[in-house]
Amino acid sequence: MPQPPKNPQSSALDHADRAILSALIEDGRMTNASLAARVGLAESTCAYRVRALRESGVITDITARVDPAAVGRPIQAVIQVQLASHSRAHIDALFDRLAGIPGALSVVHVAGDNDFHVHVAVASPERLRDLILEHITSHPAVTKTETQLIFEARRGSGVLGPL
Repeated sequence: MPQPPKNPQSSALDHADRAILSALIEDGRMTNASLAARVGLAESTCAYRVRALRESGVITDITARVDPAAVGRPIQAVIQVQLASHSRAHIDALFDRLAGIPGALSVVHVAGDNDFHVHVAVASPERLRDLILEHITSHPAVTKTETQLIFEARRGSGVLGPL
């Protein structure tokens, strides 16, 4: 899970920084020359700003998005997990375990009736059942799970828009 920025100063991001971030979110593979041209900066200035955004922790990673169905995992679900014990040790151990599940796309520790939400992609309903039984309900701190199938998912607008 991405860590918070080392020096969180989102208000310190100017128009050029936001343009760089928007362009990299859209296409993280673009060259520095293309990025500089797109945002209207000199290449050296653009490279400096990207490096500064990485070093400050604003840019945490640039990765490829993979279509789960295209790699044989067409079924997605969110599994809500409820714990009996809320000791730090149980929470930390389970968090690590959930993040390591084959097919886990994201894991979030949440407040409310449930303690974790696990977004997974699997090959079949049987694999979903096996994943839950083998990796989640077998943990001694887990008391309940609830699974919601995802019919369709769309990417959100992200964190750069106005609030």
